[in-house]
Amino acid sequence: MIKSMTGYGKSLCTLPTKSITIEIKSLNSKNLDLNARMPSQYREKELEMRQLIANSLERGKVDFSMQLEITGDETSAKINHQVVKAYINELQKIQAVSDAQSGKLLELALSLPDAVSNDKSEVEATEFKAILESIAEALSEINAYRLDEGKALEKDFRLRIARLQELLEEVIQIDPERIKNVRERLQNAVQDLKAEVDENRFEQELVFYIEKYDITEEKIRLDNHLKYFLESLSSADSNGKKLNFIGQEIGREINTIGSKSNFAPMQKLVVEMKDELEKIKEQMLNVL
Repeated sequence: MIKSMTGYGKSLCTLPTKSITIEIKSLNSKNLDLNARMPSQYREKELEMRQLIANSLERGKVDFSMQLEITGDETSAKINHQVVKAYINELQKIQAVSDAQSGKLLELALSLPDAVSNDKSEVEATEFKAILESIAEALSEINAYRLDEGKALEKDFRLRIARLQELLEEVIQIDPERIKNVRERLQNAVQDLKAEVDENRFEQELVFYIEKYDITEEKIRLDNHLKYFLESLSSADSNGKKLNFIGQEIGREINTIGSKSNFAPMQKLVVEMKDELEKIKEQMLNVL
């Protein structure tokens, strides 16, 4: 079972005098890269919220946001009249405004830093508990999203690994023909020299030369790596880093087979293998 690092989760925390919309988005990343945006009164609890998100999502580029909307009459926010007046005076110095435009000037002044203060120094325990529950709900949603994306990735991986196994089988089938072709080419080259050759010595050198192009070990290792990749896909945990390491080993064996093949039909199969593996590597970037 694998998970994607791409996901989205959203929840709404409804409180007596306010509502808080929580959104969590994630994309692929080598490590956990968490960016949090929230109203200033909740900054004191940021570390706890970050820890909750990190424990659940583990890895990825994560954007976490809290949007606050006041729905009741009670509010701890107060307008700093002196600060707002000072802002308006400074803005009027920049550009004269008419009475009709004064409303827009006030709106702009209220949006500037320190125009509004919050007397509430601490987040109430019951309120924070409700917020954590909403975060957990959003995390559950994003993890379900990641799991669905992971199933699609797993299906694609299995198809491409199956194709690599088919190509490996073709390589195994034409390997005897490749060795025969190499032997014939060398024999023809010697005959073209029109020189007397010690047949026994030539046969020894021929065997030594062909051994350098033997790919028996590479074929066995590649088959094992492909099987191990499929086994890892079925494991209980999603381990994208492990799959990436196996993919690197698969690539190493394919490259060695290509460098030793010295036979056009086999090189064509190797090119197809590399193409399939490249597509696997592209998708691997999204695996948790």
